[in-house]
Amino acid sequence: MAAGGRLEEQPEGPIGGSQVDIGGLAFQGDMGGGGFAGGSGGAGAGGGDGNKMLDRGINTAIVLGASTYALTKLLTVDHDYWHGWTIFEILRYMPEHNWSAYEEALKTNPVLAKMMISGVVYSLGDWIAQCYEGKPIFEFDRARMFRSGLVGFTLHGSLSHYYYHFCEALFPFKDWWVVPAKVVFDQTAWSAIWNSIYFVVLGFLRLESPATISSELKSTFWPMLTAGWKLWPFAHLVTYGLVPVEQRLLWVDCVELIWVTILSTYSNEKSEARNSEDASTSNASNV
Repeated sequence: MAAGGRLEEQPEGPIGGSQVDIGGLAFQGDMGGGGFAGGSGGAGAGGGDGNKMLDRGINTAIVLGASTYALTKLLTVDHDYWHGWTIFEILRYMPEHNWSAYEEALKTNPVLAKMMISGVVYSLGDWIAQCYEGKPIFEFDRARMFRSGLVGFTLHGSLSHYYYHFCEALFPFKDWWVVPAKVVFDQTAWSAIWNSIYFVVLGFLRLESPATISSELKSTFWPMLTAGWKLWPFAHLVTYGLVPVEQRLLWVDCVELIWVTILSTYSNEKSEARNSEDASTSNASNV
């Protein structure tokens, strides 16, 4: 749900692409390849190609570096005890011991552990959103992905940690109606608060004016809230009915990969539409 700096202008009409309707919202993904406008001469085109190749190289290095680091950490969780182990034994104990390491991190520093998980999930969610919108896998907007990951790291992980404990204190009962009550509370009060925080903070990170952010939030608040009702009530029956409180954020963040993709797509679609409208107005006034 983050847009990078000043996004490239989009044509008024869709040039191919795909569209999915979620909760009454149309998410348009441009599936066509990005082209360069002519008329700037061969030198300009060459410079643009060079910048594009540089961006692609940086993005490729980021993706491969992060993937290699993550896989290495997962595979080497038992490296201190590998002496005499076979490959089969390493792979056999890897899931169990990674889970034990995660549980130990929750005991040692639960807020930081959850912040890191949410930061990763929100970065991945935005990357998936950009790919859905039609961008090649290594031509994503780094600033946009960084902003989404920053919000996930600094706000979602920490706030969710305290929210789930608050929810347990608010509903300390063991009756059958407690799980549905928690789901209703989550999908009204908490969802309204978090969606607003996510949308507003990303707007400020895009250097948008408070008036613009307020206007967009008013127009999207109810559609985004109701869109979540097609996904989260079912997921939260598991969240509040089966998952222990300390493990809830991990489960929720797995589902968040879908939801962040929706949020990120919609937020940036609104930003791009506004930038395109501003550019069209500016061009009309210059004619």
